[in-house]
Amino acid sequence: MDKQKIDLYLVTNVKYFEPSAIPIIRTKLENATEETLLTLQACELKDPTVLLLISIFLGSFGIDRFMLGDTGMGVLKLLTAGCCGILTIIDWFSITKKVKQKNFSTISMIL
Repeated sequence: MDKQKIDLYLVTNVKYFEPSAIPIIRTKLENATEETLLTLQACELKDPTVLLLISIFLGSFGIDRFMLGDTGMGVLKLLTAGCCGILTIIDWFSITKKVKQKNFSTISMIL
């Protein structure tokens, strides 16, 4: 694939991935086809900042976990009010990393 297209994709989507995942994605994109790039561009990635805000304001209801696709923890947080706030506070500090890992796994499945 064209190096310029790879750089453009990575620059526009760098906030969705951890810095350590960027070289891995670059290597996989170099071996990918043009159709794969089109599929990646159509793929919807979750914004870590938006999920952090949702976690801060609605985290005790488990909405942040439901949006990540982690329905088990979402139900647990919903029924226990975030385990009396403990899981909610833990998620405030860990949700952005979880979102970036989820985005990386989504991209890895396509590549």
